[in-house]
Amino acid sequence: MKVTLLGTGTSGGVPQIGCQCSTCLSSDPRDKRTRCSAMIETDNACVLIDCGPDFRQQMLGRPFRHIDAIFITHEHYDHVGGIDDIRPGILFGDVHIYAEDIVAEHLKQRIPYCFTPVERRYPGVPAITLEHMEPHVPVEVGSLQIIPIRVMHGTLPIVGFRIGPLTYITDMKSFPESEWQYVEGTKVLVVNALHHRVHPSHQSVSDAIRFAQRVGADDTYFVHMSHFVLPHAEEDALLPPHIHLGYDGLELNVE
Repeated sequence: MKVTLLGTGTSGGVPQIGCQCSTCLSSDPRDKRTRCSAMIETDNACVLIDCGPDFRQQMLGRPFRHIDAIFITHEHYDHVGGIDDIRPGILFGDVHIYAEDIVAEHLKQRIPYCFTPVERRYPGVPAITLEHMEPHVPVEVGSLQIIPIRVMHGTLPIVGFRIGPLTYITDMKSFPESEWQYVEGTKVLVVNALHHRVHPSHQSVSDAIRFAQRVGADDTYFVHMSHFVLPHAEEDALLPPHIHLGYDGLELNVE
């Protein structure tokens, strides 16, 4: 299973418009962070986790492969703003989007033209089939089994995902005790670490380190980082062993 971190930045991306901080001015390509998304691939499946407003940019230059399904963590724009850009998928049939019911309703309100009946659909818009998803109910896509798990984005219930040996979580502030059983045995953890200050709806770097140490994965990669995280080389050197900063385009082979 190949995991590609398409985007590792927070809602504003990095660099931020007009900012002169050391991270925003860095020439290290690892400090150019588009909005958070990941691609999971096997021989017979290709799925996205979230589809943010930088999706087109993230995919240009990559070999094109039909996306079988998109799994949405929550409805915030930085996680769904690129759905209109899955238009190439119409060459290969519908793309299935899995979302909780409340998230699906938000999507239909924001981009209603993508969800009209086929006979009234404007030519060229994405061909999307919305699929019901709920925590703890596995979804099969090819050889992948994707299990949504409940996490809390401040007071907003959202989902992360357990996919074989991988656990992927973004935008988390707290993790319910009831969910620990779903991350047991995780080999690779991808989890959010916004910056070093306390935030009402996101983990800080310190929070993420504590969470990663409790999960005990072989390797952990931080995503959804703001420009207040130090430049990649500096911040990564401060992290405990087996915990790393993720970066856009990082490919992980997860067996």
